[in-house]
Amino acid sequence: MQRIKSLRQEPLSSRFTYNEFYCHFFRSYFALEGMPEYERYAESAYAAFSSVTPVVSPGELILGKRITGDAMSPALCAEWEKLRPQAEARMRRCGGGQDSHMAIDYEKLLSVGIDGIISEIDGYMTDCPKEKQSFYCAARRCLEGVLVHAEAYADACAKLSEDETDPMRREELSELAHICRRVPRFPAATFHEAVQSVHFISHCLTWDPFRLCPQQFQLGHPDRYLAAYYEADLAAGRITPDRAQLLLCCLGIQINNRVPSGLSSGYMVGGRDKEGNTVANALTEMCLQVIPDIHLVYPSVGLCYTQDMPPHILDKAVSILLSGHSHPAIFNDEVITRGLLSYGVTPEEASDYIHSTCVEITPTGASNVWVASPYTNLPALLLEEFSGDHPDFESLFSSVIARLDGHIRTNWESESQKRLSRAEHSMNPLLSCFVRDCLADGVDIEAGGARYNWIMPSFVGMANLVDSLYAVKTLVYDTGEFTLASLSDVLSADFEGKEALRQRILTDIPKYGNNCPEIDDLFRQISEHITAECAKYNCPHQNGQLIPSVFCWVMHELFGRKTGATPDGRRAGFPLGDGSGPCQGREMKGPTASILSSTSWDHTPFIGGVAVNLKFSRSSLGPRAAETLRGLILGYLARGGFEVQINVIDNETLRKAQKDPESYRDLVVRIGGYSDYFVRLSREMQEELILRTAHEI
Repeated sequence: MQRIKSLRQEPLSSRFTYNEFYCHFFRSYFALEGMPEYERYAESAYAAFSSVTPVVSPGELILGKRITGDAMSPALCAEWEKLRPQAEARMRRCGGGQDSHMAIDYEKLLSVGIDGIISEIDGYMTDCPKEKQSFYCAARRCLEGVLVHAEAYADACAKLSEDETDPMRREELSELAHICRRVPRFPAATFHEAVQSVHFISHCLTWDPFRLCPQQFQLGHPDRYLAAYYEADLAAGRITPDRAQLLLCCLGIQINNRVPSGLSSGYMVGGRDKEGNTVANALTEMCLQVIPDIHLVYPSVGLCYTQDMPPHILDKAVSILLSGHSHPAIFNDEVITRGLLSYGVTPEEASDYIHSTCVEITPTGASNVWVASPYTNLPALLLEEFSGDHPDFESLFSSVIARLDGHIRTNWESESQKRLSRAEHSMNPLLSCFVRDCLADGVDIEAGGARYNWIMPSFVGMANLVDSLYAVKTLVYDTGEFTLASLSDVLSADFEGKEALRQRILTDIPKYGNNCPEIDDLFRQISEHITAECAKYNCPHQNGQLIPSVFCWVMHELFGRKTGATPDGRRAGFPLGDGSGPCQGREMKGPTASILSSTSWDHTPFIGGVAVNLKFSRSSLGPRAAETLRGLILGYLARGGFEVQINVIDNETLRKAQKDPESYRDLVVRIGGYSDYFVRLSREMQEELILRTAHEI
């Protein structure tokens, strides 16, 4: 598709900026000093939405994006640079670093439109306490700003249509003008309107003036909320499958224009609906097909697998993965639903969840969850114990666990305080319009209005920790070859002059990922303790639970840089393990043994996210590769695996990309729960990916 080839170049080369909106917002905000805060925010948001430039690129069919940095006028750039220090100071008052790890209630948006939500707000305002009036008025005003912005797009398309010489594009622009005057104001009436409405609200939510950082809103389950529009249009002859696929591809490209690389944004497909039926329709396949069609880092797609899913859905996913794409990730719907129910999520909402960026699970349309809040460096806890007096392994293990407990408590206290600070100093009345139960309760999402307000700490380097503990047990307490002090000296010197010892540790002492029961049991003990310890704490706001995760995003590299050599043979500065699977290069017995270890402990409580990475060599692929890979995935899921992500690429290609990045700028690889362009990664992260074990299949 030539249109898609052209449109996909823009996110690969352009750098979009939030600054135009921020400049308009804070110009108004600082001019309105002294006005009540909600009114001040809402009027400034309205002014910004009324002023930002509508951008319509040639060939686009789904509209809504920011201008590029070089498109801002010099005068506006200069004004923003003057406003920026004061704006950033205001943002710092809000506290916390979490936002947009969620999907809004797209079903509500499509069924009632913004006019319907405004009517809902008006109803609440007729009989509500005075202190809630300001919140409702602000929410209403922000929605009005979104409608002004949509009208600006309609006007821009109408003007472009008048000047367009290509009859087909002129007709498209005229239709886009009509669509932008209808949605998101009114309920969607067609598939095109529904896709446009979904993207446009996501685009508007991306501008959060109190969070001067990229926003990553996910799109929920489009194969559910778009299905009725597609089927109706198909039956009426208003659309063809090819046209619907094109619109979904345009939507996917716009995600890349909305969210910078290095993060994660996308949608999920499959799973079970609210009635318990497996979702496996035409849109399920079409949403998967977007991945190879646009070949970009987004959408980050999760396939929620159920035991009665038709085989052709998983076959399509496997085919896409075998062709070298890093998506979709495969999620275990039964395990995740069971985990959500265990945390008190209603059965209806437990079926409608989203991987809120990487692998963190949150209920759709009802959440304000802080994911990876914060990360904990597990191997560092062990290193801190080397100066202690531990006469036996049990003493060392108990001290590490006690130190871990202290970190969990300290981090809970810190994150809870940030939550309270955010509630006091921040607000987001626009987002609150699309998240249960903010409007019903008259409480802003930042003040705890969402139905679920979890905090999800993530524990990084679990495999390094258990491998290190087992190595210490072997070298210090079983053989007596070292004392803790002498082994500490070896580690402090980064194995200098002890390479033979390091290689012996790496090759002779068993490692997690090779179906070694004693090591796998260490992982199980620690994971069970983390679950039990997190369960002791409640967080601010309703349904504020502490829910653990074991994935890392890029933190395995960042922590690794700061962490000295560890007893598992890892050199100082090298990345930690990339998720909850084995450490890089340590799977010595193949993918089956790796899967057995990775599923030797209960994933169910880790709703905060479990990421298991498998890498397969492209050179090993044969005529039965799809069958073998499918079997491995099903085996992992049958054993209770939470999520598995797969890279099928050879190291030769990665080395070529290092030498000639321009020729490989769209090479996408799976990291620790998310995907990124390989050539944009740090050299250390590139080397870490190359080292990951490539299984033969």
